[in-house]
Amino acid sequence: MALWGGRFSSGPDEAFKKFNDSLPFDFLLAEHDIIGSVAWAGALEQVNVLTSDEHTKLVAALFELLDEVKVDLQAVSTSGAEDIHSHVESALIEKVGDLAKKLHTGRSRNDQVATDFRLWCRETADHIHAAIVRLKAELIELAERELGTILPGYTHLQRAQPVLFSHWCMAYVEMLERDETRLADAKKRMNYCPLGSGALAGTAYPIDRHKLAHSLGFTGATRNSLDGVSDRDFVVELLSCASISMVHLSRMAEDLIFYNSGEAGFIELADNVTSGSSLMPQKKNPDALELIRGKTGRVFGAFSAMMMTLKALPLAYNKDMQEDKEGLFDAMPTWLACIHMAQACIKGVKIKGDRTLAAAKGGHANATELADYLVAKGVPFREGHHIVGVLVQLAISENKTLDELSIEQYKSVHDSIEDDVYDVLTIDACIKARQAFGGTSLEQVSNAIKYAIKKQQISVRDANLDDVDSIAKLIQHWATAGENLPRAKSDMVHSINEFAVTEVNGTVRGCASLYIYDTGLAEIRSLGIDPQSGVKGQGRELVEHLLVKAKKLALSRVIVLTRVPDFFEKQGFTYCSKESLPEKVMKDCELCLRKESCDEVSMEYILKPSSRTEIPCKNVA
Repeated sequence: MALWGGRFSSGPDEAFKKFNDSLPFDFLLAEHDIIGSVAWAGALEQVNVLTSDEHTKLVAALFELLDEVKVDLQAVSTSGAEDIHSHVESALIEKVGDLAKKLHTGRSRNDQVATDFRLWCRETADHIHAAIVRLKAELIELAERELGTILPGYTHLQRAQPVLFSHWCMAYVEMLERDETRLADAKKRMNYCPLGSGALAGTAYPIDRHKLAHSLGFTGATRNSLDGVSDRDFVVELLSCASISMVHLSRMAEDLIFYNSGEAGFIELADNVTSGSSLMPQKKNPDALELIRGKTGRVFGAFSAMMMTLKALPLAYNKDMQEDKEGLFDAMPTWLACIHMAQACIKGVKIKGDRTLAAAKGGHANATELADYLVAKGVPFREGHHIVGVLVQLAISENKTLDELSIEQYKSVHDSIEDDVYDVLTIDACIKARQAFGGTSLEQVSNAIKYAIKKQQISVRDANLDDVDSIAKLIQHWATAGENLPRAKSDMVHSINEFAVTEVNGTVRGCASLYIYDTGLAEIRSLGIDPQSGVKGQGRELVEHLLVKAKKLALSRVIVLTRVPDFFEKQGFTYCSKESLPEKVMKDCELCLRKESCDEVSMEYILKPSSRTEIPCKNVA
């Protein structure tokens, strides 16, 4: 039965039902709809719409349903329900009867779907972020492996100047870096929860929307109910990120297709990313790269379609918005698949250094160096440019390279050229000359690779619900060692917004939390690093990240109780007396295994002056 059937004397005809129903595609939101419903059930219990017993039964049934959905998600799409919300409610009624009908109290499908969709987008963005990190790592590894290999650089698809092949690799690392940061920015803006906005005017129940948002791992609640249910900026932003990134992947694919061609012969693609011809046995076609180039249009199309769908839509929710999903559900997996395939192509590529070097030596690619040589001899660049053009014509007429011209031929064009000209015309000299920051010299490219390796090893970000298991494992390890206080996993779920994590090559290896006691005061807690990660600097990155977060929250002071004061001193913390800390801070020490022989010291970081009434801090080192 439709959720809205009471107003109608008859149901929709089959053609309209097929046209209207969204379950054939929004079934992908099943897990997110259930998780959102669990959080909503908790909110309803807090305002006494549900009793404790009713809440327990509903949540148990929802988690049971979640387990079933995880086993066979595709089966959800064939249930015949109008949409995923109808399906979940019907399945819940089968488990707990009429109690399930209380769950929709104060909630609309409008704020429900907006929440579900954000949860899906956030999770998908995390998967894509991890894939971008891995593709960057593959390019950096190729750059390391081929350091010293020389490639002809091109403008207008004409040979221009020689560059290191590693320089080409690092150019795409830079592009992917921008893709990564764009995606991170988009995720920050989407991470606000519309649940509790109702159909458009807000819910009539006294729901604590901020607490509800935090329970789902959101930064906070959306501030306006009209905007909350109708905002699809996060979809547009994701599609924009995807489109720009696909431009980069398509450009890289085009480069590699050209480099792989018989005319260039610079590289050979691995068998696992190529295919053959049904007619011509000799062919080895770069199909993976061509498909990346081709699928770019699909992602662009989804972006364009979404913009057109939103154009001129009035507030608040309109059924047009049902068109927000199919394009994104296609574009995001397409983007992800292209990133994976690009990584596979890079991983298996074989560089033919002798061919790239021979090509770099052809085409008079050292002409710019010859012009710079003349400038060093006092010739104005514009005049030097003309002189080199004449020399290139001379070389072409004799089917020679510039370095094959005799000194007499050089002097016949300009008498300032001496025997030392040949030193600047070698390929190595051309590469070495590009010493400015960002250039293609061996030193500059080596520095770029080292910087990228250092940067890729550790990334720090705010935690999300997908990180709970990793955080729990880290906290349990250090609590067992007596270095941290134990924390229940359920507590981590409810306080996930307090946590930050470090990732090493896409895997969570460290965590810390910023626990706020009252206005202006917070404590860094649960700081722990995986001892097996082998990557230094994670603790520093976490502390810096949480201090930035504390400043954004307008906190005055951050405190820490620690056995490693030297580490925190390096981060700018100073010693203070434990007596200066509020009583509730010290109360938590009752849980500590070392409470009888405590050797922790208290330290603080002042973010801004405050009129504290606590005992002043003093150096107790």
